Amino acid sequence: MTAAVETTPARDGIRTPIWLAATISVFFGLFYAFDVWEALGNLLAIQQSASLLGLPISVYGWVVLIGAMVLPLALFALALWLGRNRGALALAAFLFVGLCVSAVIYLNIIGVFAFGPILDLSGV
Repeated sequence: MTAAVETTPARDGIRTPIWLAATISVFFGLFYAFDVWEALGNLLAIQQSASLLGLPISVYGWVVLIGAMVLPLALFALALWLGRNRGALALAAFLFVGLCVSAVIYLNIIGVFAFGPILDLSGV
């Protein structure tokens, strides 16, 4: 009364060739690097503007400006980690979504808070 059950071995994950994964990662990495470069430019420009106005940058401003530089790096690392051992399309999708999340968060920070809370106007 017991029937023999045939099992098929689980399919190994789709292996993307190393050269293809590296090419996809470098391609998207350039966009992430541009985000970091842009955040560094904003940090330097706001610091210069604050010094010309004689105002310090608030602690909140430093957190936002440094966070804007760290966020793309963290999202790139997370996307690479989630996309490992998956197909090339999945890796590209993770990297693209991470890039979109980075852009949305950065635009929200700049749009909502602008430059008011970044500069410390308490000493004026």
